[in-house]
Amino acid sequence: MTLSARNTFFKGGIVFSALSLGFVVLSGYFAYPAFPGATAPDALRSGGIFQKFITNIAEPSAYVPFWVMLGIVAYSLISIVLIYYFFEKTQPPEILFIGLFVISMTFEFVRIIIPLRGVFVFPGMLIVVSSRLLLFGRYFGLFSLFAAGVYAAGLDAQRQQSLLIMLLISAMLIALNVPIDNQVWDSTFMLWKGYGFMFTVIETGIMVVTIISFLVAAYTRSSRSYILIAIGILLLFIGRDILINSDTWITPIPGLTILAAGTWFVCSRLHLEYLWL
Repeated sequence: MTLSARNTFFKGGIVFSALSLGFVVLSGYFAYPAFPGATAPDALRSGGIFQKFITNIAEPSAYVPFWVMLGIVAYSLISIVLIYYFFEKTQPPEILFIGLFVISMTFEFVRIIIPLRGVFVFPGMLIVVSSRLLLFGRYFGLFSLFAAGVYAAGLDAQRQQSLLIMLLISAMLIALNVPIDNQVWDSTFMLWKGYGFMFTVIETGIMVVTIISFLVAAYTRSSRSYILIAIGILLLFIGRDILINSDTWITPIPGLTILAAGTWFVCSRLHLEYLWL
């Protein structure tokens, strides 16, 4: 993929994130009073690796998901703007997929559809569609991190376009085929989905393989930067897991801080690694 085409993706991501941020702010203005009612029929707590440790410690708040959505979309917008600015004329093959991961986090905004339904009347099918969009964004983001690791480990950079198409198709197939119950959602406004344990195993496997790939790159390239990038990738996974499953006031700030720190680790070391190439 050419530098111009990659930058076009980043520009599109900036526009998408900016529009999504505006949508969250506007929707929050109308739907904020409806958040407690939206959680009234909810009998599920959100999942996630770290969420399990606080489920019995802190009670969920109906307003936390809104502020989490706002924080995630703002993070996406700021991060992709900075990535575009610092990498506009630099072409590490990994940065395309790091940027796509950042953009994919923007899809979290669709969760606000559930409280919005308490204010406006629209078909229930729209909630299912929004949840499938959310699933697409989440798995496309995970696959993008995996692809970044594969490129760091030595995959031919000329195959970016083909790999990108494969990632899009894979995420789409998952989003379209996972069973979803439009009557049951968790404390983060995510509809109940099937095969939960299987996808937890898949996500954990992707995390492990991605980190190992960057450690392999550190060894084969004799570069300490890739060790720090591997640490950054771990922080991205941890921060993402905490944030998308946040339903109490304890977790959003630590989750967003870890996510932002991981992004800085990865991007700053990649920029340093390729600065003189």
